[in-house]
Amino acid sequence: MEISAEHLKKQLFFIGGPCVIENETLTMEVAHYCKELCQELEITYIFKSSYDKANRSSLNSFRGPGIETGIDILRKIKEKLGVLILTDIHHPEEANLVSNVVDFIQIPAFLCRQTDLLISAGKTGKWVNIKKGQFMAPWEMANVVEKVKSTGNNKIILTERGTFFGYNNLVNDMRALVIMRQFCDLIVFDATHSVQIPGGMGSCSGGKREFIPYLARASAAVGIDGIFMEVHPNPDRALCDGPNSLSLERLKTVLYQVKEIYEFVKKIHKIG
Repeated sequence: MEISAEHLKKQLFFIGGPCVIENETLTMEVAHYCKELCQELEITYIFKSSYDKANRSSLNSFRGPGIETGIDILRKIKEKLGVLILTDIHHPEEANLVSNVVDFIQIPAFLCRQTDLLISAGKTGKWVNIKKGQFMAPWEMANVVEKVKSTGNNKIILTERGTFFGYNNLVNDMRALVIMRQFCDLIVFDATHSVQIPGGMGSCSGGKREFIPYLARASAAVGIDGIFMEVHPNPDRALCDGPNSLSLERLKTVLYQVKEIYEFVKKIHKIG
């Protein structure tokens, strides 16, 4: 199915799912819950999960099931639930492998300047969601966008996920959302990675998930097209990014609040 920018601008969209594919049962459970909730709230849903987290803090951290098993699980979710699918890639050769299943290819923040990776993603013709690196100023993303556009693909999303602010901490400058909108059609705020404490637990990252609702609402007030949140039935037991993941039981309240602010901002922009 072809997804246009106009379609994604009609209503708020939510990119969400467990950080990594832990197993097929849990992944399907989360995707089904989020789909039903988004239908209730009239929010466009894009399921997200990773088959391999190649940038984990520790060699011993769980990375995921790998690309073959992961793609198979993503295909099953797409066929059974009929949802849009997003996953991230770490190597250029993965772009074509995932493009037969996914609707959106994501470029991880740490890899957002990797030219070959960006070009390979662009050549698939899929939507490319690029996370702004924690080490990047928002205006530097113009060069990143041009790399994808050089393939003839203008279907680009930029996602803000916080900027390094000293040892094991991130800060969110909401001006980045405004600045990056100059470079592409769609802007997303990642409310869960923005509360991450990178490497804060020594062998893994920590997080302050209690701040997710506040940052999500703030981003909606600035003006976004979509909200990104990693969610899990039990974040304390998640195999990846649990400290900065939102529980499913809290998801409805946060999405409802973000949508209300999102729609109010769209309304006042029309008046203005």
